[in-house]
This record gives sequence, structure tokens and C-alpha cells, in this order.
Amino acid sequence: MRERDGITLIDTGYLRPGLCAAYLVEAGGRAALIDCGTATCAQRVLDAIDAAGIDRAAVDWLMVTHVHLDHAGAAGPLMRALPNARLVVHPRGAPHMIDPTRLIAGARAVYGDAMFERDHAGMLPVPESRVVIAEDGYVVPLAGRSLLCIDTPGHALHHYSVWDADTRSWFAGDTFGLSYREFDTAAGAFVVPTTSPVQFDPEQMHRSIDILLARAPASIRVAHFGEVDDCERLGADLHEQIDAMVTITRDAADAPDRHTRIAGALRRLYTARAEAHGVDAAAARVDTVLGNDIDINAQGLAIWLERASR
Repeated sequence: MRERDGITLIDTGYLRPGLCAAYLVEAGGRAALIDCGTATCAQRVLDAIDAAGIDRAAVDWLMVTHVHLDHAGAAGPLMRALPNARLVVHPRGAPHMIDPTRLIAGARAVYGDAMFERDHAGMLPVPESRVVIAEDGYVVPLAGRSLLCIDTPGHALHHYSVWDADTRSWFAGDTFGLSYREFDTAAGAFVVPTTSPVQFDPEQMHRSIDILLARAPASIRVAHFGEVDDCERLGADLHEQIDAMVTITRDAADAPDRHTRIAGALRRLYTARAEAHGVDAAAARVDTVLGNDIDINAQGLAIWLERASR
């Protein structure tokens, strides 16, 4: 889907339509791809680059905001198809792109072999010679268009966000939460934090959201899913929910059914907020669209609690 200002949203097709986005940024006949979906999405992403009229040899950069598989799993296959691209990755994520053995093993342990083969199979290593380490403040030059990488932990320690000065907008990966279009109403977009295992940290996430808002962005592009504006309101919503999610987790700390307790409380929190936002059939939509994210958020919160309690 072509957008304005030389930016194309690519639906990677991971799991369902409207779930996982990559972004193609064009300038002066050259391009950068920001995030790329899982390995099973690689051909769909290549087809979208072709459909945008960009020669594969003109893609100079593949920028992965972090190395979770829905953002970086296709990097290896894509680097083989994009002959001039270099992979831009956070220092903490680079080793896992060069040798994805641990990522693959971890994904198999979480998803099981059958689901891994269906949704993630085909990951490949990226040659170290084609990897660029994006320290905080690293600038990716794209035919005169500067893409600034800023360290934004909280969702993951290996996460950066990308500032595009030309549009005064961020590509925020998962730092600015989940905003699925099914929850849009006359009041605008709806947002939920994502606390995926295993590195969620609420204080880091608060700070990273403030870093994004400090530039008064015109919009923020999230991986799940698309572009949002009204960034101050959404940032305040995220701050409120992070605090509420921490309280939910602490309240369930000693419960024998802790995961179930946390997940149930998250479902009620998101449903109440969706109802207040004017979402039709809010409870059913939360279950249908956010059900998997609720389970993942509950896992991430429990792991954070265990780490914080040591």
C-alpha cells in the first residue's frame, strides 16, 4: 500500500492481514526497508518492493528495529535477494543476526516445532561483513534523506526507533505499542503496550515513549499496525496502561494461577478502555484481535516481576 512522502507500508502477511507491517522508504531512487516480518514473509516483502517500482539493487539498507522474529526473521533471506543492502541492527541484536541459532532454538521452544515450521521456517544468517551496528544516534544516509536511530528499550534491550526528519515522524517498531486498525473509531486510534518476553522493563518503556514524544512527531508508524497521529494522547494512554499493567502484575504476584489472573485482568483493562474509546462489541473484539497479545503480555509481565523481585 503506497503512502505519502516516499513511504510505503508493506503488510508482511504474518499470521493475518493487518497484523505486521514493514515500511519501504524511498529517496532519490534509493530505498531503505524498515523491519521485514518473519522468514516465511520474505517473498511477500520482495513482491511488495517490486510492486512499488523499486529495483532490488536499489535497496541500500534493511533496518530492523529489534530482532524479534516478526521484525527481523526475514533478514537473512532478504539479504540474499537484495544484493546491495546492508543490515542495520542494534548492538545487542547483531550477534543473533550473524548467527541466529539461539533465536531459532528459542522460537522452537516457545512455539513448538509445528508452529515454527509454519510461521518462522527459513531463517538464515547474515554475513558479518554486511552488518552495520546502530549505536544510539547512528544516522543511515539515504540519498540525502537521514534516518536517525535512537535507542528505545523497554520492549526489548535490542530496540531502536528511527526518526525521519523529512516527515517529522518515527518508525517505532514495538516501542509505541500495538495499534490495530480494527479498534479505530471517531475518537481516533487505540493503543495497547506490548510487553513481550523476555526483556520488558516499565521504567525503560516510559522513558522511551517520552523520547519519542519529545520531538513532537507529526505521526508514529508502528509495526502492529500502521501510522498513527494524535501522538500526545496515545503516549499518555500508553503511560497509564503501563502503570496499570504493573499494578495488575504485582497484585497477582503470589497467586498460584498467576498467569491466568494477569491475563484476565489485562482482558478487562483493555475491554474497558476499548468501550470508553467507542469500540463496538469491545469485549468480543478484544478477545478476537488481542487474545494472543494478552497471553504474550501476561508472560512478559510475569518474567519482568520475577526479575524485579530478585
